[in-house]
Amino acid sequence: MRLFIPSGLPALLRGLVPCLIVTLGLIGALPTSAQARNACAPRDIVLNRLATTYGETRQSIGLGANNQMVEVFASAETGSWTITVTRPGGITCLVASGQAFEVLAESLPKPEKDA
Repeated sequence: MRLFIPSGLPALLRGLVPCLIVTLGLIGALPTSAQARNACAPRDIVLNRLATTYGETRQSIGLGANNQMVEVFASAETGSWTITVTRPGGITCLVASGQAFEVLAESLPKPEKDA
């Protein structure tokens, strides 16, 4: 299967698309466990907490299953990162977080020529 990434995207976003797709694949089971730990709140509260407590801003965004918005927040200063999922009703759940965030702009390999 070949991944289609629109060429109109900036190089930075094209590099994040494969990572976001892998993340979306892992999210199917994670929101339930995050909700069980009460890691969900209205979106504005979560975004305010990420910004004021951790200095994180949105780095990438995508649409997951059931119209859920998946976002990656990170701090360039501290390297902390958080992945969130927001349901259509506006409730945002924390899915994962960690340290050592890096922005990558990797190029696709050049297509091989037929022999």
